Amino acid sequence: MLLDWYDRHARVLPWRMPPGAGRQDPYRVWLSEIMLQQTTVAAVAAYYRRFLALWPTVEALAAADDADVMGEWAGLGYYARARNLLKCARVVAGSGFPDTYDGLIALPGVGPYTAAAIAAIAFDRPEAVVDGNVERVMARLHALETPLPKLKDEVRALVAGEVPDNRPGDFAQAMMDLGATICTPRSPACGICPLSDGCKARGNAPETYPRRAAKVPKPERQGFVYVARRPDGALLTERRPPKGLLGGMLAFPTGPWGDDAVPAPPMTANWTRAGEVKHTFTHFHLTLTVMVAEVPDGEGFEPRLRPSDLPSLMRKVHDVAQDWFQRH
Repeated sequence: MLLDWYDRHARVLPWRMPPGAGRQDPYRVWLSEIMLQQTTVAAVAAYYRRFLALWPTVEALAAADDADVMGEWAGLGYYARARNLLKCARVVAGSGFPDTYDGLIALPGVGPYTAAAIAAIAFDRPEAVVDGNVERVMARLHALETPLPKLKDEVRALVAGEVPDNRPGDFAQAMMDLGATICTPRSPACGICPLSDGCKARGNAPETYPRRAAKVPKPERQGFVYVARRPDGALLTERRPPKGLLGGMLAFPTGPWGDDAVPAPPMTANWTRAGEVKHTFTHFHLTLTVMVAEVPDGEGFEPRLRPSDLPSLMRKVHDVAQDWFQRH
């Protein structure tokens, strides 16, 4: 019943073959799944198309310059994914992707969900593919009371018992599509759901499933960021360390985040406060004070800096600084 529904209503996505087409290109499946981690389909589509145009094979991506890949990833967030993307490409280039869950999960940046998704969609392995959409569908179908995140293992076991030997990749994508289009977080369309007859939560506040543990407030951190501009318009930038937040990304110099002290600026200049930017990471909220200065000369300046090369936080900084420069 679910596969019949999927055959008629499958979402058209740039990385997806039509229902019933069988195995899909593992490179395209892997690339899309890495991009989709903690990100929406709408946000990923343009990035995916651009990456595929620039690097149509895993070998092409493996040979790419790190800075080019990080620049194209800018704005998509969770930058450790981009670093692992390159690591993984360089592991599998020439030999191809492993076709089993155990082989896939050993690759850099590939976790349980991603390994199961690639194994099922690209290699027709009967793996339990569980993302947030699938968790929601199963929690409602079975009226599961266990709150997230403890619910994950319970759902995975239930899905594993339902994966068909025939078309396991389509089954995985059907479950995800059902959660994305019918069994939505708010106002699920139970009247047109192909699984509604067996759903224990139907008519029993389905929108309250899955249950969630009480949220812990995110801590607040502060810091300073420095934007220096030369007479030719070039801005001072740095490449952040490969590990840590915004690792490997082009950025403006900053001090430590969370320290009350005002850090030493990256160069001697008449620094002025231009404003603040606020940004939320997975585990904390950040407020950066933007300091700006006009300088006569210096090293490390980017004369043709594109805001699109910067991560989202630094784009905000760029906008505040440029607004100040234009007004003064």
